[in-house]
Amino acid sequence: MDTENVVIIGSGPAAFTAALYTSRANLKPLLIEGEPGRTEGQPGGQLMITTEVENYPGFPEGVKGPELMELMRKQTERFGTRIETAWIDRVDASTRPFRVVSGDRSWQARAVILATGAGAKFLGIPSEKDLLNRGVSACATCDGALPIFRNKPIAVVGGGDTAVEEATFLTRFASMVTIVHRRDQLRASKIMQDKARQNPKIDFRWNSTVSEVLDVKAGKVTGLRLQDVNTKKESVLEVGGVFIAIGHFPNTAFLQGVVDLDEKGYIKVTRGTYTSVEGIFAAGDNVDHVYRQAVTAAGMGCMAAIDAERWLEAQGHP
Repeated sequence: MDTENVVIIGSGPAAFTAALYTSRANLKPLLIEGEPGRTEGQPGGQLMITTEVENYPGFPEGVKGPELMELMRKQTERFGTRIETAWIDRVDASTRPFRVVSGDRSWQARAVILATGAGAKFLGIPSEKDLLNRGVSACATCDGALPIFRNKPIAVVGGGDTAVEEATFLTRFASMVTIVHRRDQLRASKIMQDKARQNPKIDFRWNSTVSEVLDVKAGKVTGLRLQDVNTKKESVLEVGGVFIAIGHFPNTAFLQGVVDLDEKGYIKVTRGTYTSVEGIFAAGDNVDHVYRQAVTAAGMGCMAAIDAERWLEAQGHP
Protein backbone atom coordinates (compact mmCIF):
# COMPACT_ATOMS: atom_id res chain seq x y z
CA MET A 1 0.00 0.00 0.00
CA ASP A 2 1.37 3.39 -0.99
CA THR A 3 1.69 5.98 1.73
CA GLU A 4 0.10 9.39 1.11
CA ASN A 5 1.88 12.50 2.30
CA VAL A 6 -1.40 14.07 3.37
CA VAL A 7 -4.94 12.72 3.60
CA ILE A 8 -7.63 15.38 4.01
CA ILE A 9 -10.97 14.20 5.39
CA GLY A 10 -13.83 16.48 4.37
CA SER A 11 -14.96 18.52 1.39
CA GLY A 12 -16.06 21.93 2.61
CA PRO A 13 -14.17 25.24 2.43
CA ALA A 14 -11.61 24.11 5.04
CA ALA A 15 -10.90 20.84 3.25
CA PHE A 16 -10.64 22.32 -0.24
CA THR A 17 -8.42 25.17 0.93
CA ALA A 18 -6.15 22.70 2.72
CA ALA A 19 -6.04 20.66 -0.48
CA LEU A 20 -5.22 23.74 -2.56
CA TYR A 21 -2.28 24.72 -0.37
CA THR A 22 -0.88 21.21 0.07
CA SER A 23 -1.17 20.46 -3.64
CA ARG A 24 0.63 23.70 -4.51
CA ALA A 25 3.32 22.63 -2.04
CA ASN A 26 3.74 19.49 -4.16
CA LEU A 27 2.53 17.19 -1.38
CA LYS A 28 0.08 15.45 -3.75
CA PRO A 29 -2.79 15.34 -1.25
CA LEU A 30 -5.64 12.87 -1.25
CA LEU A 31 -8.98 14.39 -0.28
CA ILE A 32 -11.70 12.00 0.88
CA GLU A 33 -15.17 13.51 0.65
CA GLY A 34 -18.24 12.14 2.40
CA GLU A 35 -21.06 10.24 0.79
CA PRO A 36 -24.15 11.93 -0.69
CA GLY A 37 -27.45 11.49 1.09
CA ARG A 38 -26.16 11.70 4.65
CA THR A 39 -27.32 14.38 7.06
CA GLU A 40 -23.72 14.83 8.18
CA GLY A 41 -20.47 14.77 6.24
CA GLN A 42 -22.10 15.28 2.86
CA PRO A 43 -19.84 16.30 -0.05
CA GLY A 44 -19.46 20.07 -0.12
CA GLY A 45 -20.55 20.56 3.47
CA GLN A 46 -23.24 22.97 4.65
CA LEU A 47 -22.82 25.25 1.65
CA MET A 48 -24.52 22.58 -0.45
CA ILE A 49 -27.81 23.49 1.25
CA THR A 50 -27.20 27.25 1.04
CA THR A 51 -28.70 29.15 -1.87
CA GLU A 52 -27.18 32.62 -2.09
CA VAL A 53 -23.77 33.28 -0.49
CA GLU A 54 -23.23 37.05 -0.41
CA ASN A 55 -20.49 37.31 2.22
CA TYR A 56 -17.68 35.31 0.61
CA PRO A 57 -14.96 37.64 -0.74
CA GLY A 58 -14.50 37.88 -4.48
CA PHE A 59 -18.14 37.51 -5.51
CA PRO A 60 -19.65 41.00 -5.68
CA GLU A 61 -22.95 39.69 -7.03
CA GLY A 62 -23.03 36.72 -4.65
CA VAL A 63 -22.72 33.04 -5.54
CA LYS A 64 -24.82 29.96 -4.93
CA GLY A 65 -23.42 27.62 -2.29
CA PRO A 66 -23.14 24.53 -4.54
CA GLU A 67 -21.52 26.64 -7.27
CA LEU A 68 -18.91 27.97 -4.84
CA MET A 69 -18.04 24.44 -3.72
CA GLU A 70 -17.76 23.24 -7.32
CA LEU A 71 -15.36 26.10 -8.10
CA MET A 72 -13.25 25.19 -5.08
CA ARG A 73 -13.23 21.56 -6.13
CA LYS A 74 -12.09 22.37 -9.68
CA GLN A 75 -9.36 24.65 -8.38
CA THR A 76 -7.89 21.92 -6.16
CA GLU A 77 -8.06 19.37 -8.97
CA ARG A 78 -6.26 21.78 -11.28
CA PHE A 79 -3.24 21.61 -8.97
CA GLY A 80 -3.30 17.85 -8.66
CA THR A 81 -5.50 17.00 -5.68
CA ARG A 82 -6.99 13.53 -5.97
CA ILE A 83 -10.52 13.14 -4.65
CA GLU A 84 -12.21 9.93 -3.53
CA THR A 85 -15.67 9.39 -2.07
CA ALA A 86 -15.97 7.33 1.09
CA TRP A 87 -17.49 7.41 4.55
CA ILE A 88 -14.62 7.31 7.03
CA ASP A 89 -15.24 4.92 9.92
CA ARG A 90 -12.11 5.55 11.90
CA VAL A 91 -8.59 6.93 11.95
CA ASP A 92 -5.94 4.67 13.46
CA ALA A 93 -3.41 6.93 15.15
CA SER A 94 -1.69 4.10 17.01
CA THR A 95 0.56 3.34 14.07
CA ARG A 96 2.83 5.39 11.82
CA PRO A 97 1.97 6.06 9.09
CA PHE A 98 -1.63 6.67 10.15
CA ARG A 99 -4.42 4.52 8.75
CA VAL A 100 -7.65 6.06 7.50
CA VAL A 101 -10.33 3.38 7.28
CA SER A 102 -13.62 3.15 5.39
CA GLY A 103 -15.20 -0.30 5.55
CA ASP A 104 -12.83 -2.68 3.81
CA ARG A 105 -10.85 0.18 2.27
CA SER A 106 -7.98 2.00 3.93
CA TRP A 107 -5.28 4.54 3.18
CA GLN A 108 -1.92 5.21 4.82
CA ALA A 109 -0.94 8.80 5.54
CA ARG A 110 2.09 10.54 6.98
CA ALA A 111 -0.17 13.45 7.99
CA VAL A 112 -3.94 13.82 8.29
CA ILE A 113 -6.04 16.98 8.14
CA LEU A 114 -9.48 16.66 9.73
CA ALA A 115 -11.93 19.05 8.05
CA THR A 116 -15.18 17.18 8.62
CA GLY A 117 -17.23 20.26 9.49
CA ALA A 118 -20.37 20.50 11.59
CA GLY A 119 -24.08 20.48 11.00
CA ALA A 120 -26.92 22.64 12.27
CA LYS A 121 -29.47 20.97 14.50
CA PHE A 122 -32.96 21.14 13.06
CA LEU A 123 -36.37 20.56 14.58
CA GLY A 124 -36.93 17.36 12.64
CA ILE A 125 -40.39 18.12 11.24
CA PRO A 126 -41.18 17.41 7.56
CA SER A 127 -42.34 20.92 6.65
CA GLU A 128 -39.07 22.37 7.92
CA LYS A 129 -37.12 20.22 5.47
CA ASP A 130 -39.53 20.95 2.61
CA LEU A 131 -39.07 24.72 3.05
CA LEU A 132 -35.32 24.73 3.63
CA ASN A 133 -33.86 27.64 1.61
CA ARG A 134 -37.42 28.81 0.94
CA GLY A 135 -37.63 30.82 4.12
CA VAL A 136 -36.16 28.28 6.53
CA SER A 137 -32.51 28.81 7.44
CA ALA A 138 -30.05 27.87 10.17
CA CYS A 139 -27.67 30.81 9.72
CA ALA A 140 -28.76 34.41 10.13
CA THR A 141 -25.28 35.73 9.33
CA CYS A 142 -25.34 33.80 6.06
CA ASP A 143 -28.90 34.47 4.92
CA GLY A 144 -30.41 37.27 6.98
CA ALA A 145 -29.68 40.04 4.49
CA LEU A 146 -31.31 38.21 1.57
CA PRO A 147 -34.26 40.00 -0.07
CA ILE A 148 -36.76 37.29 0.97
CA PHE A 149 -36.30 38.29 4.63
CA ARG A 150 -36.10 42.06 4.33
CA ASN A 151 -38.84 44.14 5.96
CA LYS A 152 -40.79 41.04 6.99
CA PRO A 153 -41.64 39.59 10.40
CA ILE A 154 -39.18 36.80 11.16
CA ALA A 155 -39.06 34.06 13.81
CA VAL A 156 -36.00 32.64 15.55
CA VAL A 157 -36.40 29.28 17.29
CA GLY A 158 -34.19 28.78 20.34
CA GLY A 159 -33.32 30.32 23.67
CA GLY A 160 -29.55 30.34 23.99
CA ASP A 161 -26.88 32.87 23.12
CA THR A 162 -26.93 31.83 19.46
CA ALA A 163 -30.67 32.43 19.17
CA VAL A 164 -30.45 35.85 20.80
CA GLU A 165 -27.43 36.83 18.70
CA GLU A 166 -29.23 35.79 15.52
CA ALA A 167 -32.41 37.60 16.52
CA THR A 168 -30.46 40.78 17.28
CA PHE A 169 -28.65 40.54 13.94
CA LEU A 170 -31.92 40.01 12.07
CA THR A 171 -33.45 43.21 13.46
CA ARG A 172 -31.26 45.05 10.96
CA PHE A 173 -33.34 43.63 8.11
CA ALA A 174 -36.65 42.31 9.47
CA SER A 175 -39.65 44.42 10.46
CA MET A 176 -39.99 42.36 13.66
CA VAL A 177 -38.25 39.33 15.14
CA THR A 178 -40.04 36.88 17.43
CA ILE A 179 -37.99 34.49 19.53
CA VAL A 180 -39.89 31.22 19.96
CA HIS A 181 -38.73 29.27 23.00
CA ARG A 182 -40.06 26.13 24.64
CA ARG A 183 -39.40 27.48 28.13
CA ASP A 184 -40.63 30.57 29.97
CA GLN A 185 -37.20 32.19 30.11
CA LEU A 186 -34.09 32.33 27.94
CA ARG A 187 -31.00 30.21 28.50
CA ALA A 188 -28.78 32.95 27.08
CA SER A 189 -26.33 34.88 29.22
CA LYS A 190 -27.81 37.77 31.21
CA ILE A 191 -26.12 40.43 29.08
CA MET A 192 -27.57 38.86 25.93
CA GLN A 193 -31.02 38.60 27.53
CA ASP A 194 -30.96 42.24 28.55
CA LYS A 195 -29.90 43.24 25.06
CA ALA A 196 -32.82 41.35 23.54
CA ARG A 197 -35.41 42.64 25.98
CA GLN A 198 -34.33 46.22 25.37
CA ASN A 199 -34.62 45.88 21.60
CA PRO A 200 -38.02 47.20 20.46
CA LYS A 201 -37.93 44.96 17.38
CA ILE A 202 -37.65 41.72 19.36
CA ASP A 203 -40.71 39.96 20.75
CA PHE A 204 -41.05 36.61 22.55
CA ARG A 205 -43.35 33.63 22.32
CA TRP A 206 -42.78 31.62 25.50
CA ASN A 207 -43.55 27.97 26.30
CA SER A 208 -44.01 27.23 22.63
CA THR A 209 -42.78 24.61 20.20
CA VAL A 210 -43.08 24.56 16.42
CA SER A 211 -45.36 21.79 15.16
CA GLU A 212 -45.43 22.93 11.51
CA VAL A 213 -43.80 25.46 9.21
CA LEU A 214 -46.37 27.03 6.91
CA ASP A 215 -46.91 26.84 4.01
CA VAL A 216 -45.49 23.92 2.01
CA LYS A 217 -48.22 24.24 -0.63
CA ALA A 218 -47.30 27.87 -1.19
CA GLY A 219 -43.64 26.92 -1.53
CA LYS A 220 -42.53 29.54 0.97
CA VAL A 221 -42.71 30.37 4.67
CA THR A 222 -45.89 32.21 5.62
CA GLY A 223 -46.04 31.34 9.31
CA LEU A 224 -45.48 28.85 12.10
CA ARG A 225 -47.99 26.60 13.78
CA LEU A 226 -47.08 26.73 17.45
CA GLN A 227 -48.14 24.55 20.36
CA ASP A 228 -48.18 25.72 23.96
CA VAL A 229 -46.19 23.17 25.97
CA ASN A 230 -48.51 23.56 28.97
CA THR A 231 -52.00 23.87 27.53
CA LYS A 232 -51.31 22.07 24.21
CA LYS A 233 -53.30 24.84 22.54
CA GLU A 234 -52.21 25.65 18.99
CA SER A 235 -51.81 29.07 17.40
CA VAL A 236 -50.37 30.52 14.22
CA LEU A 237 -47.56 33.06 14.16
CA GLU A 238 -47.44 34.87 10.82
CA VAL A 239 -43.83 35.30 9.66
CA GLY A 240 -41.99 35.49 6.36
CA GLY A 241 -39.07 33.37 7.48
CA VAL A 242 -37.75 31.27 10.32
CA PHE A 243 -34.21 30.74 11.58
CA ILE A 244 -33.48 27.60 13.57
CA ALA A 245 -30.95 28.40 16.30
CA ILE A 246 -30.92 25.36 18.57
CA GLY A 247 -27.24 24.54 18.15
CA HIS A 248 -24.76 22.65 15.98
CA PHE A 249 -23.05 19.28 16.18
CA PRO A 250 -19.49 18.63 14.97
CA ASN A 251 -18.95 15.66 12.67
CA THR A 252 -16.44 14.04 14.99
CA ALA A 253 -18.13 10.91 16.36
CA PHE A 254 -15.58 8.69 14.61
CA LEU A 255 -12.74 10.57 16.31
CA GLN A 256 -13.66 9.62 19.88
CA GLY A 257 -10.51 8.31 21.52
CA VAL A 258 -8.35 9.38 18.58
CA VAL A 259 -7.78 13.10 19.28
CA ASP A 260 -8.85 15.22 22.22
CA LEU A 261 -12.39 16.61 21.94
CA ASP A 262 -14.15 19.11 24.17
CA GLU A 263 -17.38 18.36 26.04
CA LYS A 264 -19.47 19.17 22.95
CA GLY A 265 -17.36 17.05 20.60
CA TYR A 266 -15.36 19.82 18.94
CA ILE A 267 -11.69 19.04 18.26
CA LYS A 268 -9.22 20.74 20.58
CA VAL A 269 -6.31 22.40 18.79
CA THR A 270 -3.17 24.22 19.91
CA ARG A 271 -0.43 26.08 18.04
CA GLY A 272 -2.82 26.87 15.23
CA THR A 273 -4.29 23.61 13.99
CA TYR A 274 -2.29 20.95 15.86
CA THR A 275 -4.47 18.34 17.56
CA SER A 276 -3.39 16.24 20.54
CA VAL A 277 -1.74 13.80 18.10
CA GLU A 278 1.42 14.95 16.31
CA GLY A 279 0.84 14.78 12.58
CA ILE A 280 -2.95 15.13 12.77
CA PHE A 281 -4.34 18.61 12.16
CA ALA A 282 -7.87 19.99 12.26
CA ALA A 283 -9.61 22.92 10.59
CA GLY A 284 -13.06 24.35 10.04
CA ASP A 285 -16.36 23.94 11.81
CA ASN A 286 -15.34 20.74 13.58
CA VAL A 287 -13.01 23.03 15.57
CA ASP A 288 -14.79 26.38 15.41
CA HIS A 289 -18.04 26.68 17.37
CA VAL A 290 -17.94 30.49 17.49
CA TYR A 291 -17.76 31.94 13.96
CA ARG A 292 -18.87 29.04 11.70
CA GLN A 293 -18.39 30.94 8.43
CA ALA A 294 -17.12 29.68 5.08
CA VAL A 295 -14.37 32.29 5.02
CA THR A 296 -13.09 31.41 8.52
CA ALA A 297 -13.17 27.71 7.65
CA ALA A 298 -11.16 28.42 4.50
CA GLY A 299 -8.64 30.40 6.54
CA MET A 300 -8.21 27.51 8.96
CA GLY A 301 -7.78 25.13 6.03
CA CYS A 302 -4.86 27.27 4.86
CA MET A 303 -3.39 27.18 8.37
CA ALA A 304 -3.70 23.39 8.59
CA ALA A 305 -2.01 22.94 5.23
CA ILE A 306 0.93 25.13 6.22
CA ASP A 307 1.19 23.40 9.61
CA ALA A 308 1.16 19.98 7.95
CA GLU A 309 3.75 21.01 5.35
CA ARG A 310 6.13 22.35 7.99
CA TRP A 311 5.60 19.35 10.25
CA LEU A 312 6.34 16.91 7.43
CA GLU A 313 9.49 18.83 6.56
CA ALA A 314 10.60 18.68 10.20
CA GLN A 315 10.06 14.92 10.13
CA GLY A 316 12.40 14.59 7.18
CA HIS A 317 9.78 14.32 4.44
CA PRO A 318 10.75 17.03 1.96
